Amino acid sequence: MELINAFSVSLQAVWHDSGFFNFTMGNAIMILVGLVLLYLAIVKEFEPLLLGPIAFGCVLANFPNTGFMEDPGLMQAIHYGIANEIFPPLIFLGIGAMTDFGPLIARPSTLLLGAAAQIGVFVALVGAMLLGFNVQEAGAIGIIGGADGPTAIYLTIQMAPHLLGAIAVAAYSYMSLVPLIQPPVMKLLTTQKEREVVMEQLRPVTRFERLCFPIVSAILISLLLPPIASLLGMLMLGNIFRESGVMDRLSDTAQNSLCNIVTIFLATGTGLTMTAESFLVPQTLLIILLGLIAFIAGTAGGVIFGKIMCRVSGWKINPLIGSAGVSAVPMAARVSQVVGMKAKPGNYLLMHAMGPNVAGVIGTAVAAGTMLAMLK
Repeated sequence: MELINAFSVSLQAVWHDSGFFNFTMGNAIMILVGLVLLYLAIVKEFEPLLLGPIAFGCVLANFPNTGFMEDPGLMQAIHYGIANEIFPPLIFLGIGAMTDFGPLIARPSTLLLGAAAQIGVFVALVGAMLLGFNVQEAGAIGIIGGADGPTAIYLTIQMAPHLLGAIAVAAYSYMSLVPLIQPPVMKLLTTQKEREVVMEQLRPVTRFERLCFPIVSAILISLLLPPIASLLGMLMLGNIFRESGVMDRLSDTAQNSLCNIVTIFLATGTGLTMTAESFLVPQTLLIILLGLIAFIAGTAGGVIFGKIMCRVSGWKINPLIGSAGVSAVPMAARVSQVVGMKAKPGNYLLMHAMGPNVAGVIGTAVAAGTMLAMLK
């Protein structure tokens, strides 16, 4: 009998310590959210390399009693890499190694289009404050409008870490929905004549110019906005690997192996923050709505400024490339190309759109640095 009682007590202890005993409706809802995101990543191919790990991280985060955030181990190491701003700069190193700044160097005026598209960041910031978020939370929400996941994570960790899950999901979701969200806005704000503008071929860019650009940019922006020196510094270092012509092994590692590894950790760690307690709150829906408004406003800001440049240049700039001012590289530039081709077959805008597109990467980082300097 004593043996049976001891066995019964042991079974009860195992049951009480299990995830099933502590499983809540909130956990069930969040696991379902993770499975839906996983479906969108795998079946619908919405940013699968990012949304996939985020989705499964969300599922893992909602298993009770795992001790992921308390006990030393891989999950805590991943969380440390996010919380201490290690992974976003490493992602920027890979982005820099993959980025061709040539179109921006050849036509520096497109930097203004990247700046104009940042209006979405500040529209969402003001909207968030009007809805009751404090200024730090509003700044973190606003950066969704830049359509730059690593920058959004970098800023949110420093200003509103409790909102990381909602902001990261919104940022990466809207990045994946660029081909659906942007074209209606672009067509609404432009005329058929504007969409048919054919742009002159870009001038050749010398190797000297390509090397000077990342060096000068890193120096000037880091001195102006020290809080983003690690982001911009790693972006430009990666670009130096690419353009030097003598660091091919480093460039290849940054573009491929390192970037892929860090993407797995960054995305999975972001998903691990999506617990029921932090995600299933009314604020989440507001963040997703404000993110959409920010993204639409950023697209509209770039197109409207593109219309201005079109007139000032004597109809030499197609306003459609202004939509690429958000930093979803290179997807936003491809959308400009697709919409332009539909308006006038044979009108190739891709390389022209890459100028404001890479300017948007810099612009979003600068917007984040400005908010860190002013609001943190």
